[in-house]
Amino acid sequence: MCGIVGFYSNTKYEDLQTKLHAANELLRHRGPDDSGVYLDQRYGIGLGHRRLSILDLSQAGHQPMTCQNGDLAIVFNGEIYNFKEIRDNLKNEGHRFRSNSDTEVLLRAYQQWGRECLQRFIGMFAFTIWDRKKNELFMARDRIGIKPFYYFWDNHTLLFASELKAIKGLLSDNAKIDHDALSLYLHYQYIPTPATIFKNVFKLEAGHYAILSKKSLSIHKYWQIPRWEQNKDGLHTNLEENVERLDNLLTRAVNDRLVSDVPIGALLSGGIDSSLVVGIMQKVCTDRVKTFSIGNRIKSYDEAPWAARIAKHFGTDHTELYITPEDALEIIPTVSEIFDEPYADSSAVPTFLVSRLTRSHVTVALSGDGGDEQFCGYVRHWTAQTIQKFSEQIPYRLRFILSRLLSRLPEEKLARLYPLIKPLLPQHLNVENFIDKWHKLIYLLPCRQLQEIYRMTVCLWASEDLCRLTGRRLPVSAFEKNFLFEERTPPLHRILRVDLQTYLSDAMLTKVDRTSMAVGLEIRVPLIDHRIVEFSAGLPESQLYQNGTGKILLRELLSKYLPREMFERPKMGFSIPIGHWFRSSLKPLMLDYLSETRLRNEGIFNPEFVNHIVNEHLSGKANHQHRIWSLLVWQMWRDRWLS
Repeated sequence: MCGIVGFYSNTKYEDLQTKLHAANELLRHRGPDDSGVYLDQRYGIGLGHRRLSILDLSQAGHQPMTCQNGDLAIVFNGEIYNFKEIRDNLKNEGHRFRSNSDTEVLLRAYQQWGRECLQRFIGMFAFTIWDRKKNELFMARDRIGIKPFYYFWDNHTLLFASELKAIKGLLSDNAKIDHDALSLYLHYQYIPTPATIFKNVFKLEAGHYAILSKKSLSIHKYWQIPRWEQNKDGLHTNLEENVERLDNLLTRAVNDRLVSDVPIGALLSGGIDSSLVVGIMQKVCTDRVKTFSIGNRIKSYDEAPWAARIAKHFGTDHTELYITPEDALEIIPTVSEIFDEPYADSSAVPTFLVSRLTRSHVTVALSGDGGDEQFCGYVRHWTAQTIQKFSEQIPYRLRFILSRLLSRLPEEKLARLYPLIKPLLPQHLNVENFIDKWHKLIYLLPCRQLQEIYRMTVCLWASEDLCRLTGRRLPVSAFEKNFLFEERTPPLHRILRVDLQTYLSDAMLTKVDRTSMAVGLEIRVPLIDHRIVEFSAGLPESQLYQNGTGKILLRELLSKYLPREMFERPKMGFSIPIGHWFRSSLKPLMLDYLSETRLRNEGIFNPEFVNHIVNEHLSGKANHQHRIWSLLVWQMWRDRWLS
């Protein structure tokens, strides 16, 4: 796991060459063990790398790495888990290796198979290869989007990096805020692909590669989740057989991720996903697995006792840390440094704390991320499914009468009921608008409130067709793109696939990558091995959700490793009592950053609206914890990156 940064520019080479070392240094936290820079003045190329040594700890694994004749150079972030198998194949083709690193295998795989090498890799990766002979940059991101890849392109200059801060370091004062992206952030609590908070800076989508050739940049998809219509005739319908299949797939995925030259552990929350990963780890490991968890003194937020029971059952070497409001106060001011783009999931705080705890014992850890998005783990998944089926059973006339009655309610009262009622109401000519049904369950601020809170014109028209389908006036993002792409997919599978291609990569995996890499910890995620994702895409609905319970298949598999009474309990989530803390220990910080004076001076948000939701929250009249947190995060980010 590492940090990469680089540029292509003939016109600005001297300036970017000077800035490259400093930009590379901004990624030190991602790679504290080594650093390097490669420059090719003739072609206007610069590559920078920070190394976290995991495989082949010697200098033979140093990056940027070049091939023997100097025609190729690579900077690589991630792990190729099947690199030994690929290396054996390459040896049979006549290649000779100077190191035991997966980086050299990746480079020679490109040398042997070109862009098709991507189909052979099992792992998480983001890399750039400079091909001097072709005068071409080849850039790629792994299938699921586990590792980040940002790039700036203005038709003359290309910049790329693992994190925005490095690109901003190369741009200096030329980074401009994209207010469309800010509206998306307020709407979703993160900025969906391909946008970023800066103009002309983008995220390379998961499962895509980019080619810069002859001063032209092109983006290509090399992998996607198998289409439903391709899977539907070959659905894996036998539950017992699927339990066995998943057990074999996950055991192989866990085994692959144990390859390391440094100590390995696991994050154990006490939930189904992490418990399953730890159970399989303990099955295949000869030594006791080291596990780590976070606890909270507020009982409704505390899964640590469950994690401790599960660790005892598996016999792991378990370490736990109970966090306090003081711990949060210490970390919250650094959130904007860790996430150099606004990101408003407050669970980033405990994720950072458990990463820091884990890094004090090991360098690599496995986690259970990705189970919810594949196997129907969120309440919103089956809520949307239930609403869809329920609405199909209500006659149109009854929905119309209900709509007329509700229209007479005061707007504020209706707003509280709206997320549940809206899907049942007539919606222009498209009554069964499933996109809208799902969307109401995931956004933070509706367009109406965005207009109130944001002084600038942010609710922009998307395309006319898209507005008709979604009823929204927000900039288009990967959310709409993937929802429309999956239009032939049955409802439950459709929302799972959209989550996999949006929320998982843009929100959850971003959180895991930034918080872990901030302390130099590599997190590996076996549940989203692409072979498992392809398998889960062909599961019948009955093995995902039944009668108010999700993760049916995962539960069946976990019962082979753990007594049911240890995991059959309500889902808690990995969070902190941020709403409670806003009324106590975090109140001064909130009132400072969201003060009327500060907001008026900055001129972005409506002070009256912000003051209204803060007062409602403090009085206990409403719980606006997520809205307040998103505003606070923006204010802290603005102070750090725009001042």
